[in-house]
Amino acid sequence: MPESHADAISAALAELPSAPLWVGYSGGLDSSVLLHALAAAPAARARGLRAWHVHHGLHPDADAWAAHCAQVCAGYGLELTVARVSVARDGGDGPEAAARAARHAAFAAGLGDGEVLALAHHRDDQAETVLLRLLRGSGPDGLAAMRPWRECGRGHLWRPLLALPRAALEAYAQRHALDWIDDPSNDETRYDRNFLRHRVLPLLSERWPQAGAALAQSARLQDEAASLLDADDAAALAQVRSLDPQALSRSGLRALAPARRARVLRRWIAALDLPPLPAQGVARIESELLDARADAAAEFAWNGAVVRAWRDLLHAERHRAPLPPDWRAGWDGRAPLALPGGGQWRLQGAPGFDAALIAHARSGGERIALPGRTHRHSLKHALQALGVPPWERERLPLLSDGGGEVWAAGDLLYSARMETWLRERGARLVWVA
Repeated sequence: MPESHADAISAALAELPSAPLWVGYSGGLDSSVLLHALAAAPAARARGLRAWHVHHGLHPDADAWAAHCAQVCAGYGLELTVARVSVARDGGDGPEAAARAARHAAFAAGLGDGEVLALAHHRDDQAETVLLRLLRGSGPDGLAAMRPWRECGRGHLWRPLLALPRAALEAYAQRHALDWIDDPSNDETRYDRNFLRHRVLPLLSERWPQAGAALAQSARLQDEAASLLDADDAAALAQVRSLDPQALSRSGLRALAPARRARVLRRWIAALDLPPLPAQGVARIESELLDARADAAAEFAWNGAVVRAWRDLLHAERHRAPLPPDWRAGWDGRAPLALPGGGQWRLQGAPGFDAALIAHARSGGERIALPGRTHRHSLKHALQALGVPPWERERLPLLSDGGGEVWAAGDLLYSARMETWLRERGARLVWVA
């Protein structure tokens, strides 16, 4: 093994994070090298080094692979966690993307506060990722490809070998006589990444021997550009935010340059932990929602999420169904009331109501006697005056007495009687949608 390769791997692991440390271990060559190198580092063991194997269940030998990983870890004296995941077969993005999504979901769910998971991605992986992103029409954020560090759940992912070529890892594995798993699916060129690895990159390297290094360098430059853009995006997003983090000012968005507006919309959606906007998502929002009438029921939905326009605001959230129109339930307030589709109503500060009330969905035409008013008002108009959007009104449970008098609408509106009753007891209603 060339001394430069040995030095490079040692240098990549020289400065370990001062945090509890995991290593992702598939059993393949790359992760076997990373596991071996970290297991040989006393500083890594001092950080409680543990291994993490994700069992996708996609190959007949998956159990044998997990057993191999357990045997190797036992030989190193390391604890191994095996996480079994369910890979979506019909998500539309292909098996590679589905397995990756399942794997990263397991990482995000399993990492503890401040823990670090080291992954064995290298420079050739980075080059493949850049090509994939180019072919998908990505901008600077996508072309930055894999970062050496990124947040994941309550911890972080760390890719210490990202600057090293695959050849360095192969030479290390041979020098140390490592035993690793060869997943036969890695040779199937029907998968996009494998096609690039086995067919495209070798051809590029025939003409441009430094193609892999150049693509990885491009990713680093794009990362720098994306970081600069990101700072301006954050400032622009702050300018158009409303008091509700799930709502942005439409007039404020219209004042932004189109390219900046597109980045702000994507950043907003990501900050809300919603699925990424599809390729035409920004264009649909701009053409159908930004200039829609203030009272129009304009919306764009994708992958279980929805953006809606109402008044001067865009609202984004997970799609939630309205209350069934025929839903009714007696409630005495002594225990939380479960609402259809999730959510609940709770009475806090009092043991229960003096008499059972009726919880129900809106049917239209309800009126409410508000505190300090001499006559009843349209519930619809009262909710509009509070700025409650139409789709939230559809999910809003009402509480009425046996005579049909409305006492409360969620925890947004109380009748004069309910307001007095709650105030006298120091109680309140809490509606969780």
